[in-house]
Amino acid sequence: MSRKPVITVNNLVKSYGDVQAVRGISFEVFEGEIFGLLGPNGAGKTTTLEIIETLREKSSGTITVAGFDVNRDKNQIKQIIGVQLQAAGYYPNLNLSELIHLFSGLYNRKTDVYQLLHSVGLEEKAKAKFKELSGGQKQRFSIATTLINQPQIVFLDEPTTGLDPHARRNLWELIKEVRSKGATVVLTTHYMEEAESLCDRVAIIEKGQIIALDTPSLLIDQLIASGFQRKTVVKEATLEDVFLSLTGHEWRDDA
Repeated sequence: MSRKPVITVNNLVKSYGDVQAVRGISFEVFEGEIFGLLGPNGAGKTTTLEIIETLREKSSGTITVAGFDVNRDKNQIKQIIGVQLQAAGYYPNLNLSELIHLFSGLYNRKTDVYQLLHSVGLEEKAKAKFKELSGGQKQRFSIATTLINQPQIVFLDEPTTGLDPHARRNLWELIKEVRSKGATVVLTTHYMEEAESLCDRVAIIEKGQIIALDTPSLLIDQLIASGFQRKTVVKEATLEDVFLSLTGHEWRDDA
């Protein structure tokens, strides 16, 4: 049974004067998968996401999202996607309940505030102001707000950057839960372990071009088949595994 593409990008180009930030990339994202865009800073991955999200204009190429064209159907696309905001996108003096009601109004939807906050382990913070949250709590809340309009596709741009191992692993589980409820997830990350754990497929972007696209497992197998060998012996656990084993995995707040 063939999988249905929910995002199709064909020969996408984005130029700023004489500089091409994105240089003719093409890929598909399939319905129900977690798809990763990986690459160093300045590779073009965030620009690509913003164009798909209709937040930035493309120079050329075609993009469809759930059958809608990014040029002609921006309003329809905005109704079916959820985009993670950075911390600067929130009113810091509003509490979480007020922020959820605000975003629900923008989408013209009724939202069960407690249920939404419970899904990200923040039900006890309903009356806390956004500025009072820890870094991990802010990231969890930002993901919660992407779910208010019950989107078909969720976009997460480096969702776990700067978080401690506990918060990062807990967010992994949250992202998997988002997918399990029927959403397609597209994310960027600098953590390769994160991409390997979460993503069904990844596209690696370098200098505005896709240089590899496949499942993490197959990309690793291809590298090994090329004769690659690590310079050091790989142990069956990492220091992060030690840390998590000793300190637990539950939701926790910054001290």
